[in-house]
Amino acid sequence: MLTARAQRTLEAIDGGTLDEMRALRDETERFMLRYKFGMDEVITKLSILREEFNQNHDYNPIEHISSRLKSLDSVVAKMQRKGIEPTFDTIRETITDIAGVRVTCSFVSDAYRLAELLTAQRDIQVLKVKDYIAEPKENGYQSLHLILEVPVFLSTGAHAVAVEVQIRTIAMDFWASLEHKIYYKYDRQVPKELLDRLTDAAHTAAELDTRMERLHREVHGAPAHERGSVAV
Repeated sequence: MLTARAQRTLEAIDGGTLDEMRALRDETERFMLRYKFGMDEVITKLSILREEFNQNHDYNPIEHISSRLKSLDSVVAKMQRKGIEPTFDTIRETITDIAGVRVTCSFVSDAYRLAELLTAQRDIQVLKVKDYIAEPKENGYQSLHLILEVPVFLSTGAHAVAVEVQIRTIAMDFWASLEHKIYYKYDRQVPKELLDRLTDAAHTAAELDTRMERLHREVHGAPAHERGSVAV
C-alpha cells in the first residue's frame, strides 16, 4: 500500500520514466539473482564433497557451511567507497564478494585439502587466492580466501559469476566472530588495549590449531599438509 506522498510522486512521473525505472529494477534483480545462483552452485559442490567424505572416509573435514549475499545497499556503498562507475559491467569486474560462502573445518590441513578439491573441479576458475594461513594478517587472523568463478546456466545461456569462499578452522572462526562483534559494538573505533588482546587471542587460537592437528596426526596418522599450496 503506497502512502499518499508516494502516490502523488508516481502520478507526477511520466509513463516513459516509469517504464525505465521498472526495467532498471528488473535488470538489477536478474543481476543479483545470478550471484545467488553462483553461491548455490558452490554450496552444492561443497555439500557433495561433505556427503562423499561421510560415506567413504574416516572423518569429514567440513564442520559447517554458511553463506551470505550482499544487499543492494551494501553493493552501492562499496561502489561509492571505491569510486567506481555505477554500471553492471563495472560492478561485475571490480566487486568480487557479492556472493560469499564460508566453510569451517576441523584442522588447517583440512582447509588446504578442501580448497584443492574445490579448485580442481574443471568448471571452476580460480581468480585470486589470499592465503592468510601461510601469511597471517597483522591482527593474527588466519584463513584461506578464494575468489572463484563458476558458470551459472540460465535460459539466457551461461553466465560466469564470482563467488568468494572463506575456509577457516573452528578456532579461527570463533575468533573472527568475536572480533566482528567487538568492531560492531565500538563502531570500528576499538581501543588499542582491546585490539592487542584480540591479536593475542588470535595467536592462541592458531597455537591451539597446531596442537590439535598434531594430536590428530598421532591418532589417525594423517599427513601434515603443506601450507601455501593452493594455486591460482
